[in-house]
Amino acid sequence: METKVNLAVVGAFVLVLGVALVGGLLWLSSGKSFRVAYDTYLVYMSESVSGLSPDAPVRYRGVQVGRVRKIALSANDAEKVQLTLDVQRGTPIKQDTVAELQSQGLTGIAHVELSGGSRDSPLLGVMPNEEYPVIASGPSLMLRLDTQVSTLLTNLNRSSERFNALLDDRNRRVLSQTLANLEVVSRTLADRAASIDAGVTDAARTMQNTARLTGELSQLIERVRRSADAFDRMTDEGARAGATAAHAMESARTTINAFSGAALPEAQTLVAELRSLTLSLKRLSEELERDPSMLLRGRTPAPRGPGE
Repeated sequence: METKVNLAVVGAFVLVLGVALVGGLLWLSSGKSFRVAYDTYLVYMSESVSGLSPDAPVRYRGVQVGRVRKIALSANDAEKVQLTLDVQRGTPIKQDTVAELQSQGLTGIAHVELSGGSRDSPLLGVMPNEEYPVIASGPSLMLRLDTQVSTLLTNLNRSSERFNALLDDRNRRVLSQTLANLEVVSRTLADRAASIDAGVTDAARTMQNTARLTGELSQLIERVRRSADAFDRMTDEGARAGATAAHAMESARTTINAFSGAALPEAQTLVAELRSLTLSLKRLSEELERDPSMLLRGRTPAPRGPGE
């Protein structure tokens, strides 16, 4: 007995399963969106945003923190592109934060990179006449490379023009003549290589003699310096000896003065007594010459005067 399959039941089951699957996906995606809160920011870029698409990632120092919600031309300035970013709430977007357009690898898929944001900088707020806070934009790596390459090419073109202007017909003739002269000089040097070698040898010998003479001169200078030091020491010793002699002379002068003050009066008294004694001896000798017998009889008394 064959079992009959009800196609309507099978179709209804498949339909219900598909609806449930789609509903689950929508629920999961919406639930994720509701679980994470986002803040909206604006970025105005003056360069091309080719390669950037809506829902492109927004990274802060390499960490994905949001997505690009909308890309459009600025209503106030047609030369700028307005990017509307959804950034996770709590991301430190500060006044010195900069948004740059970067490409990932060789695929060219662009994203927005946020950088900067020092610790002391205040949080970014809403500016007047703007609906959302505006993050400052910076040049992308490709724009910087393009600028540098353009500058390099301009400098190369300018250098090429100056080089071409320098190598005119007259300068080329002068350069050719200079090269010819250099060839003559090099040929002459090659012909006189032996003389040059001898000159180099003599120069080396002269350098050696100079070095030896320098060493001897250094020794002579050292000897002179030692002699000068010895003369200085001798001068110092002479000065000390002079000071000692001066001190000795001063001591002798003091001694002489003391001796003169103490012994000179006594010497004068002695001289006076010696003079008196000399006079007495002189009178005695004169009396002996007149009367030698006085040695036996003694001195004759002097005759008495009248009335004595």
